[in-house]
Amino acid sequence: MTTAILSALPEEQGGLMHALQQPEQLQHAGRVFWRGHLHGQPVVLALAGIGKVAAATTAAALAERFGVARMVFTGVAGGVGEGVQVGDVVVAQDYLQHDFDASPIFPRWEVPGYGRARMDCDAALNALLLEAARAYLADAGAHFVADLPNAARAPQVHHGLMASGDRFVSTAQESSALRAALLASDHDVLAVEMEGAAVAQVCRDYGLPFAAVRTISDRADDSAHVDFAHFVQNVASRYADHIVQRFVQMLPK
Repeated sequence: MTTAILSALPEEQGGLMHALQQPEQLQHAGRVFWRGHLHGQPVVLALAGIGKVAAATTAAALAERFGVARMVFTGVAGGVGEGVQVGDVVVAQDYLQHDFDASPIFPRWEVPGYGRARMDCDAALNALLLEAARAYLADAGAHFVADLPNAARAPQVHHGLMASGDRFVSTAQESSALRAALLASDHDVLAVEMEGAAVAQVCRDYGLPFAAVRTISDRADDSAHVDFAHFVQNVASRYADHIVQRFVQMLPK
């Protein structure tokens, strides 16, 4: 059973590329895919690109062309939930599109044809990602505190709702307004990014298990653009490498 591992940026899966055994490069749908093995598990590594449309195209290609059995997204996100700080890890329980609005025909955020706003992630994959993330942070999380701006504590793992939209949320005002609007409809979002909800919807359409793990690179506020590049290069890339490799080792053979 082949596992697809997606990221938006090359830095988010650079370590996985180096660890890939018997790598084979394939091109499809304008994208480059790498097929091989990690810890004895067949995998396909894919750069989804940035944004929901790019991610959906990549996910559909993985389902149609490569016949993968499950998909996992790894990358970074902006923290908006209470108690979610830079350096923390969020494993998505479910996803919604924070910029989706077909009202007044449908309730805000509800995806027409699905009768829901949220797309669930797979509980079994979530459990493995949570175990992998907690084990890694227990072993190494404290070592990253020096690289984390204004860290008041060692990194923690969270599990809950994530939201995707075709916008880099980068002001405190926008972040606060978005969180308040979602919370008013009982959507207690922990983090925001730009791809996961689209992949979750594609996986739902294809009947494929999906899970996502994101490292918090910023607080989706006015300093988000300043923190982002440094964090991805120096912290998030190592998080993704170690957490995903631990996760792959726990998958059933």
